Amino acid sequence: MQLINFSDRDGMRLGIKDGQSVIDLAQAAPALPRDMNALIRMGEAGLAALRIAQAAPGNRLPLASVKLLAPIPRPLKNIFAVGKNYHEHAKEFEKSGFDATGGSAIPDLPIFFTKASTSVSGPHDPIPSYLDYTNSTDYEGELTVVIGTAGRGIPRADALKHVFGYTIINDATARTLQSAHKQWFLGKSLDGYCPMGPTLVTADEIPDLGRLRLLTRVNGELRQDASVSDLIFDVPTIIEALSAVMTLEPGDLIATGTSVGVGIGFKPPKFLKKGDVVAITIEPIGTLENPVE
Repeated sequence: MQLINFSDRDGMRLGIKDGQSVIDLAQAAPALPRDMNALIRMGEAGLAALRIAQAAPGNRLPLASVKLLAPIPRPLKNIFAVGKNYHEHAKEFEKSGFDATGGSAIPDLPIFFTKASTSVSGPHDPIPSYLDYTNSTDYEGELTVVIGTAGRGIPRADALKHVFGYTIINDATARTLQSAHKQWFLGKSLDGYCPMGPTLVTADEIPDLGRLRLLTRVNGELRQDASVSDLIFDVPTIIEALSAVMTLEPGDLIATGTSVGVGIGFKPPKFLKKGDVVAITIEPIGTLENPVE
């Protein structure tokens, strides 16, 4: 299922994207919560109710009549993220002059950082590059994991059992801030620097993550084109590493890293500017598109 968070004149609520229609869960399944985090916490009971709502006739709205919002507009924690997690991007970043991590280009262990929960924005929301006083805003298309079942010390073999679904994040970054502060949190946490969506696809719809392809276009120009199978540390390894030191909880978000083709990989760098449009596609999640202000 392609779950969405949307709004129209009747307010904000959850739905299922069904082609060019939206199943309004406030009508089709009124007993379900209207908050995605609460729905995720319901686990299999929530998924069963969603399947019933999806199969029922009626309660549909035209997709064009609603505004898509981030699937999880305010995560309960910061968004977890993994740095330098595609081989070619790790080399690209190391050579860019913006990598303050030191060491080798290819990490021996996953590199984790977080983005502030206040940085989340939705599909078609503008990326406010004017907030970046260093004028070095970059894009990073990323497959993002949504945790469904809590756990600590999760072994790699069981990791995917803890996944509720997947979405897309644009890990927008103020590169000069990222480099100057010798850590990544500030440069990645500006307001509006975490566009998310357009859908949250349940894990059963994506049985083989390695078949997913990440495509990022800026003003229609293809910049990133990578297979998720190229990750240095795959999703089970990431979940195992995080859960070894902390409890992962329902609704936690983990952005898995970006591929080669980001703005700092060009000479000179191709930073985002006002009027640009960034579109990140991972099917069956869809395309996350955002203009730049």
